[in-house]
Amino acid sequence: MTIALTGMGIVSPVGTGVDAYWKALCDGVSGIDEITRFDTEGYRCTRAGEVHDWRLPQSLHGCHADADLATQFVLKAVDEALAHSGLAMDAGKLSEAALVLATNFGGMEHGDRLLQHICEHTACDAEDFREYCFQTAGDRTAQTWGIGGPREMLSLSCSSGTAAIARAAQLIRAGHATTAIAGGYDVLSRFAWSGLMALRTISQTCVRPFDKNRDGTIFSEGAGVLLLEDADQARERNAPILAYVAGTGVNNNAFHLTAPAKNGAGSAAVMRMALADADMEPDDVDHVNAHGTGTPPNDVTETAAIKDVFGTHAFTMPVTSIKSMIGHMMGAAGAAEAIASVLSVRDDVIPPTVNFETPDPECDLPYVLNVKKHATVRTVLSNSAGIGGCNAAVIFRASE
Repeated sequence: MTIALTGMGIVSPVGTGVDAYWKALCDGVSGIDEITRFDTEGYRCTRAGEVHDWRLPQSLHGCHADADLATQFVLKAVDEALAHSGLAMDAGKLSEAALVLATNFGGMEHGDRLLQHICEHTACDAEDFREYCFQTAGDRTAQTWGIGGPREMLSLSCSSGTAAIARAAQLIRAGHATTAIAGGYDVLSRFAWSGLMALRTISQTCVRPFDKNRDGTIFSEGAGVLLLEDADQARERNAPILAYVAGTGVNNNAFHLTAPAKNGAGSAAVMRMALADADMEPDDVDHVNAHGTGTPPNDVTETAAIKDVFGTHAFTMPVTSIKSMIGHMMGAAGAAEAIASVLSVRDDVIPPTVNFETPDPECDLPYVLNVKKHATVRTVLSNSAGIGGCNAAVIFRASE
């Protein structure tokens, strides 16, 4: 079965809406700045990718103004994806559609309030608990648009957003739905920041993937949503097919809680899974949108994994990491990178890996550095990896 991608929506630190997001990426704009969401006194790292330029559509404001900020990001992205696909008013198809969302922390705006009540030994508010729960974003999304098919919430660390796309494609292939909404989301919060600081992977300056002097990643927030359909259905309703989901892979290498497996074995395995699922050879891929966190171990192991999978082709195939601009969007990272991958296929443009200054002999692939690259891009592999050994990859190919 062929799966078409017919809609996308994005809320990100560099822009809200697909057009604004794509322009910022192609222009090399950074969304990283000092944190304003919460007091950073006492924190070693105080820079992040916050979402500023956005608002909840008026049609959703009345029902969801009290929702957690993370949930509001999801609703905004879903609203754009449905409008983009032409399904926003198709109650019949939405009543049978699947919904797969992924997050690392859930509704942490309200989660922080719960923690404050606990610390102060005061009564917790039931509303805070409801809005914090992982399923609430899915509940509000389903209720708003009457989405009545299978509903799943995933949390697979930094591979969550990509894994959600893979799961949505799986549901369509298995005949459980002909339409699926998939994506990831997260919001910056004091609690989440404290936990992320404990990992000791955060840079105090900027994200510089593949650079010899890289010193860590920087986390950010937002939501990315993609709308997948059975391709026959999409053609029947004359939907705008942006690309096809050619293949997916999800695994867990169970190597270490935080460290990547030696030579990127987990990432290499999941990229091979996606290629096999797509019935493609490594040379069929024109571009890799890398996980590219900017941490010393990740970039070396991911580079090794790409060389292992693609062989000599790896040295002619452009590779980029947009985390250098948008930061690490946690549960939304894979979805945001998938959207950029699809836009590369659409426009034959690869956004740059910015902040690059000094080559690293261990990172020796043809990265797209500091300036966007025009190239023929018919097939893109978007790669994700996460702590706990979680890995996911998805391959997009151009529509006819």
